[in-house]
Amino acid sequence: MMEVPDEPNLNGLVELANRDGVDVRPTVLRVMTDLYIQKSRHTEQEEQHFTELALRLIDLVDAGTRAIVAEKIAGYPAAPAAVRHRLLRELISVRASAATEGGPATDAAPADELSELFFAANAEERRLILLNLPYAAIAPAEPIAPGAALESAHRLEAAALGHNSELFAREIERVLGIARAHARRLYEDSSGEPIVVACVALGMPSTVLQRILLCLNPEISQSVQRVYELALLQEEIELGAALRMIAIWRASHPGEKRSARQPSVAHLPQHWQDDRMERAPSVTLTRPKLPWEELIQSRKESA
Repeated sequence: MMEVPDEPNLNGLVELANRDGVDVRPTVLRVMTDLYIQKSRHTEQEEQHFTELALRLIDLVDAGTRAIVAEKIAGYPAAPAAVRHRLLRELISVRASAATEGGPATDAAPADELSELFFAANAEERRLILLNLPYAAIAPAEPIAPGAALESAHRLEAAALGHNSELFAREIERVLGIARAHARRLYEDSSGEPIVVACVALGMPSTVLQRILLCLNPEISQSVQRVYELALLQEEIELGAALRMIAIWRASHPGEKRSARQPSVAHLPQHWQDDRMERAPSVTLTRPKLPWEELIQSRKESA
């Protein structure tokens, strides 16, 4: 019986791609990707070989081929990080275009895929998604009025300082116009990027975001380094990226669609007056000190 070699021999494919005449590079990239994902584990040499060839070919093939390869890589956890990062932007653009094809970006399936792509990604991949969203062909949500954004920021901070996660979710649901279950998913996320997206959309000061991160989710607050990284991420994200992600979250739950309400403080409905009374004790809490100077100094000393 003929033995199947452990490492796919891609040298012949590379030579084929270099031939003059018909462009076979799209076929080469697809075939080598199929060969690579057939194995659950790879040696360091195999990973390096595939990474070098894939990155070389990705920029030389058409958008359709890149989208096909991006789909394959997205479903393969052991894919090299460099290749995954390079293809993330392609995957975002293609799926976002599918969401806007023939109308506004409210097609549930593409929006749901984009939302799950974001939540399934690691911290660095989420950062890349958010940095590339301004270039995606997807209509952003309407900006939140400054007055309503300021009032909402106060509500969210008070809820976080009072460790009232349910009140926090209700306010996220209201101001962003997303489903309650999705609002809970935002604050329960252990990595923190969804909260940063919401705060960018609200134009929230960085100090307020930092206090929310320190008080709302124990998994995040236990790492000052993580809070610091999320504060830096807030500075990197464009408002357009945050509004596009909110549009994706809204469209991903069409059966539970909410409309963002922005009432004036003087005309709040009764249940929001109740919320103001409910949050009143929390506003007297001492706001935590933000030890960024100590962190920066320690980073300099360890450098």
